[in-house]
Amino acid sequence: MTSKTLIKVGMASCGIAAGARPVYEALKESAATRDDVEIKEVGCIGLCFHEPLVEIEQDGRKVLYGEVSPEKAREIFDKHVVGKTPLEENIVLSTETDALENSMISKQVRVVLENCGKIDPASIDEYISVDGYKALEKALKTMDPETIVEEILESGLRGRGGAGFPTGLKWRFAQKAQSDTKYVVCNADEGDPGAFMDRSVLEGDPHRVLEGMLICGYAIGASQGIIYCRAEYPLAIKRLNIALEQAKERGFLGENIMDSGFSFDIYIKEGAGAFVCGEETALMASIEGKRGMPRPRPPFPANKGIWGKPTNINNVETLANVPWIIRNGAKTFYQYGTGKSRGTKVFALAGKIRKGGLVEVPMGMPLRDVIFEVGGGIPGDKPFKAVQLGGPSGGCLPESQLDTPVDYESINATGAIMGSGGMIVMDEDTCIVDVAKFFLSFVQKESCGKCPFCRIGTKRMLETLERICDGKGKPEDLDLLEDMAYKVKDGSLCGLGQTAPNPVLTTLKYFRHEYEAHIIDKKCPAKVCTNLIHYKIDPSTCIGCTRCAKVCPVKAITGEVKKTHVIDDSLCVRCGQCRNVCPVKAISVE
Repeated sequence: MTSKTLIKVGMASCGIAAGARPVYEALKESAATRDDVEIKEVGCIGLCFHEPLVEIEQDGRKVLYGEVSPEKAREIFDKHVVGKTPLEENIVLSTETDALENSMISKQVRVVLENCGKIDPASIDEYISVDGYKALEKALKTMDPETIVEEILESGLRGRGGAGFPTGLKWRFAQKAQSDTKYVVCNADEGDPGAFMDRSVLEGDPHRVLEGMLICGYAIGASQGIIYCRAEYPLAIKRLNIALEQAKERGFLGENIMDSGFSFDIYIKEGAGAFVCGEETALMASIEGKRGMPRPRPPFPANKGIWGKPTNINNVETLANVPWIIRNGAKTFYQYGTGKSRGTKVFALAGKIRKGGLVEVPMGMPLRDVIFEVGGGIPGDKPFKAVQLGGPSGGCLPESQLDTPVDYESINATGAIMGSGGMIVMDEDTCIVDVAKFFLSFVQKESCGKCPFCRIGTKRMLETLERICDGKGKPEDLDLLEDMAYKVKDGSLCGLGQTAPNPVLTTLKYFRHEYEAHIIDKKCPAKVCTNLIHYKIDPSTCIGCTRCAKVCPVKAITGEVKKTHVIDDSLCVRCGQCRNVCPVKAISVE
């Protein structure tokens, strides 16, 4: 009997945005009359830069195709599925041959992402087939709550949301709190620019997060779970709702789960996109129907959280580690990582990097290896300039810091933070001052306004950066920026305000010369800041084709046909269109 050919199509947000839906439909159409072919949707495998992705599993061999169009999908079906002849030139991963991205995947250790891109996220049966809910069964039938907390402590798992607080210790505080009602909250309010780790896990393996919440609820004595997910993640919310219904139907949620006497239910609270609601106390206020603003601590959520009841809050990635740890044991998890940072970390690689997407690497891997070995380095082999870690609350690190191990203590020592896992890579064409301005603009807009230092201080810092980028900066502005940064850090109530100055402080620390170029030389070394650059036409190269003059929106370029053209700098708006159309590259930026 011939086994079925299995076709998997990456249908996470990244795949759908790249055109996976028509690819999926093309394959469904091709397989409409065949009962020996099964087609299913899967989540993100991490190779976002190759989307749309299609995997063919046939006769024990798995082959992944990248950048598949509907036309290519039909060709793959005809030649590979029917003709059993793979299209070698389009293969990006293979179990049999040395494919293009085999080395990228081989350098990773997949704990959180072990099922993403492999199973249908809308099928509880597929989750169960890869040992889903086995950890819950083990916890309920063979472990008591104290043993579970000890196991999480022994594993060395720390909060993956950014702070890195020991997860087991957090659970113990909530476990020891005395109350008739306790809550488990999954923080899925992923708001960092360039971060998409939690979204991908929720879209690709939602049952895993539910299982982690269930185990946490049993360990701390909670009966209610809440997933706080930003409304901008509609696909994640859709798949979570499907998973919740399936889990209830199978008895993994509700009353007397697995005849253990443990009852637990989960519902979703959609957030309105406020970045500050990623902070625990602001998140709880939002769940309660109040304005999302932080409050002082203590009391801590473990003692007095939602509606005054003990509450444990972990982010998506933290909870997704829990089933793996319970299934495989704390010691197995502990073998990955280094020092006080154990296990793996999921990163979203973005920016000027060849292989942008989702990766999971052991803690302790140097930044250089993550960016150049796993991420493939900089497109066009341009010089590396910086990497932004930790989002708006993080910092920019230069080439001299690339040998820093990816662990909490080492990253913190540089002035940056691990954050939730966003990693934005920059090359020589990136203006560091402009980057600092961008992130400060983000946190300034997202400030809830409760603290004067955060509300006013970030505004004044942003105004100073805008002056510098406009060519109106003064040397004393650098000392002023530092002074304001430390005042904002020291005077703010929550983590948003306390870390908001980090991009400015780290760029001043490692790229002060670039600030000085803007202020003293009135030049932007990266040629980005429009008020500090000038477009010029080389008279020895210009052929007088008039193309530049025709596209100029403000008529700043003059000249006759077949004669040298000239740009009037006082009229030029630095849009760059002239440079883009010049056939002989006669236009330069100075």
